[in-house]
Amino acid sequence: MDSQEFIEKCKKIVAEYTNNHLDVTDNKVINPEDVYVVWSTKVLKNNKALLSTPISDGMYYELTYNGDKEEIYFDAYKKFENIKFTFK
Repeated sequence: MDSQEFIEKCKKIVAEYTNNHLDVTDNKVINPEDVYVVWSTKVLKNNKALLSTPISDGMYYELTYNGDKEEIYFDAYKKFENIKFTFK
């Protein structure tokens, strides 16, 4: 699977997951076009990407493609804190 195909699949997976987990009272729907890539890489037959959505829920998603098994693994994470550390 090339990188572009992987990213397109990832965006669909994240949009579907997000829509299935939104509270119905939010009255929101996420489309694959709303999902954005934070970081991605391809090494040999494998891909990995971190993605997020414009919803301010602190969620981000890690998807990994195993080229040998032709499987995508999905992890959903919640950001709890953003702390700055300064070293001088």
